[in-house]
Amino acid sequence: MHRIYVEDIVRECNGELIIGDPKKECIDFCKDTRLIKENDVYIGIKGENFDGNKFYDKAFDNGASVCILDNIEDIDINKYKDKTIIKVEDSIIALGKIAAYKRSLYNIPVIAVTGSVGKTSTKDMIASVLETKYNVLKTKGNLNNNIGMPLTILELKDHDCMIVEMGMNHLNEISYLTKIAKPTIAVITNIGTAHIGILGSRENILKAKLEILEGLDKNGVLFINNDNDLLHEVYDKLKNKYKVKTIGIDNASDYIAYNIKEDITGSIFTIKDNDIEENMQVNVATRPFIYNSLMGYAIGKELNIENDLIKKGISNLKLTAHRLEKKTNKRGVTIIDDTYNASYDSMKSALELLGKSNNRKIAILGDMLELGEYSEEIHRKIGEDVVNNNIDILITVGNFSLYIKDEALKKGFNKYNIYSFEKQEDTYNLLNNILKEGDLVLVKGSHAINLDKLVEEMMNF
Repeated sequence: MHRIYVEDIVRECNGELIIGDPKKECIDFCKDTRLIKENDVYIGIKGENFDGNKFYDKAFDNGASVCILDNIEDIDINKYKDKTIIKVEDSIIALGKIAAYKRSLYNIPVIAVTGSVGKTSTKDMIASVLETKYNVLKTKGNLNNNIGMPLTILELKDHDCMIVEMGMNHLNEISYLTKIAKPTIAVITNIGTAHIGILGSRENILKAKLEILEGLDKNGVLFINNDNDLLHEVYDKLKNKYKVKTIGIDNASDYIAYNIKEDITGSIFTIKDNDIEENMQVNVATRPFIYNSLMGYAIGKELNIENDLIKKGISNLKLTAHRLEKKTNKRGVTIIDDTYNASYDSMKSALELLGKSNNRKIAILGDMLELGEYSEEIHRKIGEDVVNNNIDILITVGNFSLYIKDEALKKGFNKYNIYSFEKQEDTYNLLNNILKEGDLVLVKGSHAINLDKLVEEMMNF
């Protein structure tokens, strides 16, 4: 394990040691006083609703030995003579600088994953493959912003490789993250419509995702989904400047999946890798998870993992919570909990999964947010997908999802099988009355719609 000391943090952040030992080792970092462990380093971060600098005393009381703060106005230094306090100009920027320094100490593969949808599930798949051979550090959940990603890097200890997820809402955000993580392998899953209301066009989303290349090692490799239209279009330009490898189903690629058979329980398919053909199985039955499997296979091969171990990693995938997570309640209703977030691509593929079932199919769909002027158009596309996948009952939650209802009706959906509600809690009575054993229920919407609470309620029916 490569060690970091207080003096390193002061130097890298151009900070000031207010009190304490410059030779003190800094091992574990935390920004939440409730999670502080003995001898942790606490980073006080000022957010929109609270100022973490003001909780330095709780951090010390809970066992922290070092506090990194950008505001020390009210601190009684004499009270903490056995502790260490570092003053920095900006705690969030300091966090990034410390993470960049920690990253620089390690000569290991670093895989960075971005894309409009599927970042977390792709990260989970790659990790599932790499963990068959290596000690892997990966982003927990989707902590993929300018706070979460540096905190992940600061967890590096005796790991053989690291996988970080990079998210964004605006241009230049991934640029910042990739220069901290310095990936040796970059992955772009796709270019879709997530955040299009902020960025204005898919072309701008592509531009934002390609920022990941700014930090890519000069000998690094970029992996892209060659079936995505915009990534396919820029492939020729990219390969003239970077080492690029492709995965695909519909377009000729370095790693191709075919002989695909899907049902509600999963998918079986064959991966072709030059002259090698390998039969694979994944326990989630949507097309995105075949792409995820291809990406896991491709990166496994890049990091010299044997095919039998890659196959094991793909088949043993464990998903992050609330992503196509299958649950069965007391009544015998199967719930597909896909409530973490929603975009057009992910909602479309989830409806396709639901459509494969022979059971009664119920779709509970909430608003997709951050679509701006495209909101009506994209929600209406989902309404058409509801009809195309022979959904039996449609329940919408929120205002934008009314466009889903309207378009489904226009396409011939039975008006007596559609229900619309403003909030998720308004659906409880209806669902308690109509759900019966054998039903298959998809629950999906943007995180802010809180449909995860609806799943919790249904599990008690």
